[in-house]
Amino acid sequence: MATPLSSAAFIAALRAEGLRVIETPGWATHNRNHMGLWGPLHGVMIHHTVTSGTAATVRLCRDGHSALPGPLCHGVIAKDGTVHLVGYGRANHAGLGDGDVLQAVIAEAALPADNEANTDGNRYFYGFECENLGDGKDPWPAAQLEAIEKVAAAVCRAHGWGAASVIGHLEWQPGKVDPRGFTMASMRERIADRLDAGKPKPPAKPTPPPAKLEPFPGAAFFAVGRRSAVITAMGKRLVAEGCGRYAVGPGPVWSDADRKSYAAWQRKLGYSGSDADGTPGRTSWDRLKVPNV
Repeated sequence: MATPLSSAAFIAALRAEGLRVIETPGWATHNRNHMGLWGPLHGVMIHHTVTSGTAATVRLCRDGHSALPGPLCHGVIAKDGTVHLVGYGRANHAGLGDGDVLQAVIAEAALPADNEANTDGNRYFYGFECENLGDGKDPWPAAQLEAIEKVAAAVCRAHGWGAASVIGHLEWQPGKVDPRGFTMASMRERIADRLDAGKPKPPAKPTPPPAKLEPFPGAAFFAVGRRSAVITAMGKRLVAEGCGRYAVGPGPVWSDADRKSYAAWQRKLGYSGSDADGTPGRTSWDRLKVPNV
């Protein structure tokens, strides 16, 4: 639920999204507010006009006709992607639609079938008419589709809504088919991608410094009776690699259990014979990665 943007904030949001916006005279105060409430607002509704020619389309959407007075939307999205603002406030664009759909939009949940006409959509939605014949054959230029994406994203961004707050007229009012020629599901994907792209990225986690390892102390270091914390650290790594042959330990004193364990590590690396005698060598030691003590 949201209070309507001021007209100044509305046009600023559109332009901030990179849209070319043209203001028709008096658009900011041209509305049907005398016929009912406008707001709280819950989403954006997309239509097609069943017209051709931008000038005639803008004029129709601004003035309406004998059966339906204007404005018929807030903005007209032309074939070239230009947005023509024709009104601001309550507009005759949504008509009566399904209250269950409205509740789904509010919750930004999956839309149910629109099988009822019991809720005043003119009160609750921003409306944009898109210049198109609506016959399934009239093309949707890339510039126009991009403008629809930007318009919807701009309004959603201003209100903190997600892409699920954008629906087509055909998803609101039974019997409507607009917009025809692209799917609202695909458009919502585009809008969601645009909204995500505009969010600040979380700071990258710092890469931890590499662990400090014990340098190879030389084969002569591993003599019977040698006592060192390095030997304990080595034994723990051998156990972690599944090569421990200790009944108790490992401990700080080089022993036959250490030699047998290291021989198992050498065999694990593919050594055999005298190359797997249990006496550490530089290559096998470096691959064991004994932490610095």
